[in-house]
Amino acid sequence: MTIRVLLADDQALMRATFRTLIDSCEDMEVVGEACDGKEVVDLAHIHRPDVVLMDIRMPGTDGLTATAAIGKAPELSMTRVLVLTTYETEEYVARALHAGACGYLGKDATVDELFTAIRTVASGEPLLSSGATRSLITHFLTIRTSRDCPVPSGRLAHLTAREREVMALAAEGMSNDEIASACSISPLTVRTHIQRAMAKLEVRDRAQLVAVAYRSGLVQPPPPAR
Repeated sequence: MTIRVLLADDQALMRATFRTLIDSCEDMEVVGEACDGKEVVDLAHIHRPDVVLMDIRMPGTDGLTATAAIGKAPELSMTRVLVLTTYETEEYVARALHAGACGYLGKDATVDELFTAIRTVASGEPLLSSGATRSLITHFLTIRTSRDCPVPSGRLAHLTAREREVMALAAEGMSNDEIASACSISPLTVRTHIQRAMAKLEVRDRAQLVAVAYRSGLVQPPPPAR
């Protein structure tokens, strides 16, 4: 199945470069381009892309505001946002995840890393596997108040022991394949457990599931580096 990608970047040269790269892949195609946040939200409603490749700094409506708008639209529930930016600071990563982004990638990534990121996000799995990103997510989750990142009251108790185990491993940054190996189950079974946990906790995607894991105390953040 072809992954349909919508580009959002205020630089025409960057959009042209990304279009050339993405259209060179047999399993991807660019369905539209936007130069600001408002335009990307409008085009997302028109094209219903699988992935939005979102820059942060754009004139008018910025990428983070546009990400939040896409995440709140019920008709765009299958559209995933992959933030691609030169700003890889802790603050921006935290804000992007809080807005509902499923992935965060620097513009210094290689072409292969970009393709892998698009495929990963399109499959419904955010980019949470690297140690650096995991540290940023952990910091974000521990400094937010419960009002900013609420834990569904009482629902964690409805998870099975296996669902809690899989959820905890996902929160630690493990991929489905890694979780499958650790638990001696198949990747498909891992995906099923994650989907059931998401449904029971009423969260939209895996990033929000990870947030609940930390905010509920199911997973403890690592001690700060000395």
